Parts: sequence; structure tokens; C-alpha cells
Amino acid sequence: MEATIRSGLTCLDLAQRVPSDAPALLARYGQLLLEKNRVMNLTAITQPKDVATMHMLDCAVLLMGTDFEGKSLIDVGTGAGFPGVPLKILVPSLEVTLLDSLNKRVDWLTEVCDTLELEGIHAIHARAEEAGRDPDLRERFDLATARAVADLRSLCELCLPFVKPGGHFLAMKGPGCDDEIHDALPAIQTLGGRLGPCFDRTIPHTDVVHRVVLIEKISSTPFGYPRRWAKIQKSPL
Repeated sequence: MEATIRSGLTCLDLAQRVPSDAPALLARYGQLLLEKNRVMNLTAITQPKDVATMHMLDCAVLLMGTDFEGKSLIDVGTGAGFPGVPLKILVPSLEVTLLDSLNKRVDWLTEVCDTLELEGIHAIHARAEEAGRDPDLRERFDLATARAVADLRSLCELCLPFVKPGGHFLAMKGPGCDDEIHDALPAIQTLGGRLGPCFDRTIPHTDVVHRVVLIEKISSTPFGYPRRWAKIQKSPL
């Protein structure tokens, strides 16, 4: 995994921007993921090379979207820690909050961060639609990320409330999401956002193309959002 990650970062022109030990730490994280995956459903990707490309390098692509240095980030619906943990390894000055609704994943992520001796990162057990109304979390972050498989309208309602004006929400999507982006424009505006530049990138050592959708937060999100999850699903913005 380490060699694949190292060469992939070079392909992305990121090798000189990240710590020299980042590939080894990412590989160690991948090993911990595969070990835990034997007893807990964390990922459907189980081959080491695929973990290196489809998880670690896929997350690294986000560094091409905006500046992460010295920023605060919340990773909404982090799951097994993607993209929050790789971003922390790649940008040590980044303050990271991992948010997930499953407590056993949160417990495992806490163990992983301790094992990797990562500082300035912690995991929270909460539902995004509830945490987004928490005064301690609402509009407190420079950046929000989401890799969850959900419609962009729903993701914007869940994620934009965490972002302070002047910050950004980065959604990780597939390249065929033009209609989804178009449909989300009213929601983005309602929630205080503005669609920024999006870019497609082939993940190194694969033929897979993913898209990063960048949304700028230009004004505060109205206090009525996020709504309850059932309402978000039933009546998307």
C-alpha cells in the first residue's frame, strides 16, 4: 500500500506538499481498516492496492480543491474515517472533527487516531441533522466534507449548516452528476451557499474518475435548517 500511495501522490503533484511519513501512516491506517473489517463492516474494498487507490488517493484528490492548511474541518457521515483521517495525515495542521451516527465506528476511529498518534482530531457520535443545530458545532468550521452516497440536495442541507460564512463544503461525487448539481442549486442558495468550481480527476493507478463539487458558504444558513431527516427525504429542497 505504501508504495502505491507514494507514487499516487507524485502523480497528483502532492508529494512535495505532504509530510514525508504520510504514505507510511496512510498505509498503516489501511492495514488497521482491513484488520477491523474482518469483524466489523467498514468497507467493501478489501484488496490492499484498492484501499490505497480508492480510499487514500481518492481522499488526497480533495487537496486540489482548496487550501486546508491551518483550517478546521468536519467530516459528515465519516464512516470508516474517509476523507477526514487521510486529510489529517496529509495536512497535520488541519483540525478535524469526524461525525458519525454509529457509536461503534466512532469508538474504532478514536482507537485508530490514538494508534497513529494523531493530534487535533476527534470523533463525535451524533446524527448530522441534529448536530447541525448544536450551537457548539453550527457554523464553526472552515470546511465540511462528505463522501456519503446521498443526493446533493440532502448533503447540502446536512453539511452547509456546519460551515461558517467564507468557508467551503466539498462533496465527493461521480462525474455524471451534472443533473444532480443543477437540481441542487435552489437548495444551495437557500442554505447560504454558492456553487463554486468543480473538477474531475482520475484516481492514480485506476481508470476511475471522481468529481469534487465545491460549494462556497456566502451567508448564514437560516435557523430552520437542517430539518429532520424524514422531512429532508420526503421534501428535498
